[in-house]
Amino acid sequence: MIGIDELDVKGRRVFVRADLNVPLDGETITDDGRIRASVPTINKLLERGAKVIVGAHLGRPKGAPTPKYSLAPVSRRLAELLGQDVAFATDVVGESAASTVEALQDGQVALLENLRFEPGEESKDDAVRGEFAGRLAALADLYVGDGFGAVHRKHASVYDLPQRLPHAAGDLVLTEVEVLKKLTEDPARPYVVVLGGAKVSDKLGVIANLLSKVDRLLIGGGMGYTFLKAQGHEVGNSLLQEDQLDQVRGFLNEAASRGVELVLPVDVLAATHFGADAPHEVVDATAIPADREGLDIGPKTRELFAAKLADAKTVFWNGPMGVFEFEAFSGGTRAVAEALVTSDAFTVVGGGDSAAAVRLLGLPEDGFSHISTGGGASLEYLEGKTLPGLAALEA
Repeated sequence: MIGIDELDVKGRRVFVRADLNVPLDGETITDDGRIRASVPTINKLLERGAKVIVGAHLGRPKGAPTPKYSLAPVSRRLAELLGQDVAFATDVVGESAASTVEALQDGQVALLENLRFEPGEESKDDAVRGEFAGRLAALADLYVGDGFGAVHRKHASVYDLPQRLPHAAGDLVLTEVEVLKKLTEDPARPYVVVLGGAKVSDKLGVIANLLSKVDRLLIGGGMGYTFLKAQGHEVGNSLLQEDQLDQVRGFLNEAASRGVELVLPVDVLAATHFGADAPHEVVDATAIPADREGLDIGPKTRELFAAKLADAKTVFWNGPMGVFEFEAFSGGTRAVAEALVTSDAFTVVGGGDSAAAVRLLGLPEDGFSHISTGGGASLEYLEGKTLPGLAALEA
């Protein structure tokens, strides 16, 4: 992949595929991390005299204009962060987009409305996707792929559009790939991976691939209860994927045969129900009452996980240890995050809920070596998959 420094952008229309998929409460952005991450590449292009056209998605509007998924609030925040006006097109490839782009002067920026308002963006039909990509290409002279959180999607703006224009990777994408190569090609050891989140099924591929690469694997969050059940323990009403038990038993056996230390919770916060104010108690992870559900790892597990991270030289963390959105059940996720902040290791937070937790819990972002902007993309890269958006940029 070439970077944007190798493109002659002055006076040219540069389409930047960014990842601006931020959480909204009405029109209020509750976490602007992805917008902030997009600013350096956009600024660099503007400073070099480009006419920048930003394209991005928000939510899942399913191919039709949906007011609650409009990028208008994002446009306002992007303008604040760039310190200059952002022209906002109220459609994607219609009259507003054409006139907005036509009016751009060198060093100015426009944001198109949500790309997913157009059915061609996510279509499984190559011809339909290609036709939409052609209409996007007509707006620009050059393409810059900088939306790392979307590079695992075979979507028109990610995969088909760069095939139609001279293209380069943005600085954010180059940084993400450089970090992931450090995790996959020759990581400093001990190499420890911490996985959490709700479902084992979301992490099957990455666990299978990592068992041949890591020294230690710590499992928490909702997915931990399927591991405990696979060992024959009662998990009560805790989150459980019964259909994954055989697969998980296979992981436990493979870890043992490879000498990989697979560490599970030793205690949990068992609550009467799922709720922010649910009564709860600390119980042994092997003795969760049948009428309770685990909502966080317990104090002994927090100490255990911190100890298992203490000597690490490389750490990848993806997925919270509990329901961190509820203060009573945020302690496990905070304990893991704080262990990484105080670590001397190369520490990578794998996007998604983990990155959101770091910000929600008020932890210093510069306390980690890298916070990824793409949870799904990071996991698929570590799984060894070819990511369509990266493949298109490499071509």
